[in-house]
Amino acid sequence: MTSHIQTLRALLRDEKGVLLPGAPNALTARIIEDLGFKAVYLTGAGLTNTDLGLPDLGFMDLRQIAEHVLAIRGVVELPLIVDIDTGFGNALNVAHTIRTLEQAGASAVQLEDQHAPKRCGHFEGKELISAEEMVGKVCAAADARRQDMVIIARTDACAVEGFEAAIDRANRYIEAGADMTFVEAPQTLEDLSAIPRLLPAPQMLNMVLGGKTPIVDAAAAGEMGFGLVLYANAALQAAIHGMQTTLRALKATGVLDERMVTSFAERQRLVGQATFDAMEVRYAAGAPTRA
Repeated sequence: MTSHIQTLRALLRDEKGVLLPGAPNALTARIIEDLGFKAVYLTGAGLTNTDLGLPDLGFMDLRQIAEHVLAIRGVVELPLIVDIDTGFGNALNVAHTIRTLEQAGASAVQLEDQHAPKRCGHFEGKELISAEEMVGKVCAAADARRQDMVIIARTDACAVEGFEAAIDRANRYIEAGADMTFVEAPQTLEDLSAIPRLLPAPQMLNMVLGGKTPIVDAAAAGEMGFGLVLYANAALQAAIHGMQTTLRALKATGVLDERMVTSFAERQRLVGQATFDAMEVRYAAGAPTRA
């Protein structure tokens, strides 16, 4: 098993209420690691918004996801949880997805039980595949992995079939081989707090600002028993706010104050410019002498 998968499994075994920020790209992942978070989540919604300028309606494909996993794994050591929506097809496609993303450097994948094309968990109009079909996909995911990648099964049944059905589905996914489950969009604190008590596996909680689930802090979520507390698009929403604020000021005044933005030097630090400068010097005169 690779080290980032071992790290994630230890995290799920030993800790509760771990904050999990989402990253739509490698730069955001570097910032998350730089700030000392313990894991990073490649958000499908954020990636679709930033890379395509489109809503979270299943427009990304496996090749695009794999390219971003490779980019993030190339610059961070953190465990990387990857949103794969519905797995890009049936159980056979899910097995191929697992093999591809495991090789690219994913520590875990999150697979959901919606019909394709999926919808954001906090949108209206979601439709589900049968529990039996999802069980087959979870089995395929568990069987396909070669490095003990963590399988996270998400159910969107709260909005479609009700809370009890969501718990029943999550239990079936655990029996099929899911290491963790993610009951999306519970709408009351009572339901929220019941989830970890009703399911015999680590749980993920999704905190969507402006969404359907009551917002609780990480400490309270940990006390309830949730392992991971996901803020999938907090960084993206903050970046949008920052871009809008800065560009409005530029349009209004025709010039920017350097204090309004991250400094040039800080931007270069975050992308590791100094490392490449040192490499350039090291290799400029030919191969270095080895002892």
